[in-house]
Amino acid sequence: MINQGIGTWVHRRRVKSAHATAIIAEDRRISYPQLAERIDRVSEVLHARGIGVGDRVAYLGPNAPEFLEVIFACGQIGAVLVPLNVRLSAPELGFQIEDAGVALAVTDATLDPLLPDRLPRLIVGASYEEAVDAAEPRHREAPVSLDDPAVIMYTSGTTGHPKGAVLTHGNLTWNSLNVLVDYDVTSGEVALMMSPLFHAAALGMGALPTLLKGGAVVLHARFDAGAVLHDIEKHRVTLLTGVPTTFRLLVDHPTWDDTDISSVLKVTCGGSSIPARVAEAFEQRGLAFSSGYGLTEAAPGATSLSTHHAAERASTAGLPHFFTHCRVVDESGADCAPGDVGEVLLSGPNVTPGYWGRPDATAEALPDGWLRTGDLGFLDADGFLTITDRAKDMFISGGENVYSAEVERAILDLPEVAAVAIIGIPDDRWGEVGRAIVVAAPGSHVTHEQIVTHLTGRLARYKIPASTVVVEALPLTASGKVRKHEVRAQHGAPGDS
Repeated sequence: MINQGIGTWVHRRRVKSAHATAIIAEDRRISYPQLAERIDRVSEVLHARGIGVGDRVAYLGPNAPEFLEVIFACGQIGAVLVPLNVRLSAPELGFQIEDAGVALAVTDATLDPLLPDRLPRLIVGASYEEAVDAAEPRHREAPVSLDDPAVIMYTSGTTGHPKGAVLTHGNLTWNSLNVLVDYDVTSGEVALMMSPLFHAAALGMGALPTLLKGGAVVLHARFDAGAVLHDIEKHRVTLLTGVPTTFRLLVDHPTWDDTDISSVLKVTCGGSSIPARVAEAFEQRGLAFSSGYGLTEAAPGATSLSTHHAAERASTAGLPHFFTHCRVVDESGADCAPGDVGEVLLSGPNVTPGYWGRPDATAEALPDGWLRTGDLGFLDADGFLTITDRAKDMFISGGENVYSAEVERAILDLPEVAAVAIIGIPDDRWGEVGRAIVVAAPGSHVTHEQIVTHLTGRLARYKIPASTVVVEALPLTASGKVRKHEVRAQHGAPGDS
């Protein structure tokens, strides 16, 4: 069997795009032939350390060429990449590393202390470069099918326990093809990645499709609005992908009006709706947003709303991607009539086969081959999808999903807390931030500072509530579940704390 995976992409592009730039990162420009050779060397480094077909390799670090080198090197030798979120705490990272059975990590030096001591690693920088320089540029291609795992991306859920969504080589390939078809990505694309590649959106909707097509990817290690605007002009960027928070910060930056962004042809946004004033600021520069709906389990694209439909269909999430199918069903599993709200189901070659080591969660999410997204919405007569609610109890803060159950479970470890409900409230900077509605244990006193102190080091900072409200009791159903809609109605205003 030949290697059908993503690990072959750059190697095949080295001739077709021999004179083209693949990656731009600060003062580094890496051509496709140069990237292909480095990937071959990295695959040799991994092989020499015992990494082979099916082994898991973690990457912990900001956007950098090394991330892309490692993901393609893993693809060449049949290993599986586990991208780790740099904003997570050491216990959160430790859980994911243990759950995935990671054999080796490639990590940034500043983040290395967060990893378990026992875990073998390569440190990006001198030791990584020494190993790569010493390796032979031998091209390895393990037998890999489109059904084999390429990446494991962790996502939390209603239980609060992270699950590793397995994305196969086929999932990533077909998602990239969806992007090429629906967003008209070209070989002349210069795509700036201002969101982290450890998220499915930046990787699947930006970097991978661009490299598959033979364009250039501009990597920013961390988001800085001024630096993004500078590089748009310097590198003549054509494609921007991000979340509402990043686009708002671009518009609010002092150099926005003076920056030449005439090269930009496409701006795509996910996560939540674009604020009207941000959309208007881009419209004044001749640009309209493409948006859509997706989730990690779909690698991540599910639907897209093109600029052609943005005006008259602004309230929708668009049409299903070209190779993706969408249904909306009622509680009995029957298809809803157009306009009727039900649960959104997805199917297609970009949809995950399941969760790593979690047959129970896989069976629950994919009982018949259709992914139960847990989101509520409806299809209109033309097939446009509108999302009406997240059935999963979560909110989005600065582009990061925050699952209430995970935060609630951590807060309940405080003996002073008898009950807690986490909700998202509007925030000008982050879109939403968390608020803890807390019932103190009998005879105890609870403060916001106590909760922050307790969660610091246990959870990522973006998951820690920005405010706390102490109440005598939470509204409950007859079965004892919290009535979240009542909690949101009473405590969901920004100033209500």
